[in-house]
Amino acid sequence: MAGKQDKSAAKEAAAARKAARRGKFTANIKNTYEAFKMQRREDKLLLPLVIGAFLLPIVIAVAVCLVLDLTVVSLVSVLVLGVLVGVLLAFILFVRRAQRSMFARVDGQPGAAAWVLDQLRGTWRVSQSVAGTTQLDAVHRVIGKPGVILVAEGAPHRVKGLLAQEKKRMARVIGNTPIYDVIVGNEEGQVTLSTLQRHIMRLPTNISAGQVDTLEARLSALASRGAALPKGPLPPGAKMRSVQRAIKRR
Repeated sequence: MAGKQDKSAAKEAAAARKAARRGKFTANIKNTYEAFKMQRREDKLLLPLVIGAFLLPIVIAVAVCLVLDLTVVSLVSVLVLGVLVGVLLAFILFVRRAQRSMFARVDGQPGAAAWVLDQLRGTWRVSQSVAGTTQLDAVHRVIGKPGVILVAEGAPHRVKGLLAQEKKRMARVIGNTPIYDVIVGNEEGQVTLSTLQRHIMRLPTNISAGQVDTLEARLSALASRGAALPKGPLPPGAKMRSVQRAIKRR
């Protein structure tokens, strides 16, 4: 009896996991479609470019089949490959243009750099607003295999002082671990919002994954001195003075 109950429970659990995966897949498809519709309204070139990216590999596959005079099986295989490559290229093109549009909308808004840093994948440890001002300037800390990366967003003449103070404060705790500093912006010597992730991921490896954990534990003892920024870019129409007053009250 107990064995039958265990088997029944296992089947139910497996069915539940399968249903959850199916639901997640359906939700992803729906979200992607909604994102495509939104992007299409803003980007008039999106649809023709996506169609072109989808058709190009298929046209090449047909041309290859005609030139080589392939058998039926080979013909079908090449055409299927062309369709799959076309779908992949169309999806990549859509994602790239959607990302570019998103970066253009949030560029320069307080909290935009923090939002980009939160999208980092892997062993990166992100701490938002470890230092900041009531003018919504902020320094965010990223710990990874390069060491410690301090990312500042805001007025350059204010964040440079914040970076110097934070580097001095951390140096007492982390010893010889490399510290990189980045100012997000569009001026010379700054890193643009759209290339921030790429810039960080291209930094050289200086410490191991185990040292990253140790470093995070040490730095977690340092109290944050930053004003609590919104989680992500400010929404359109948000009043800066209202946000600053809310920060001052915290």
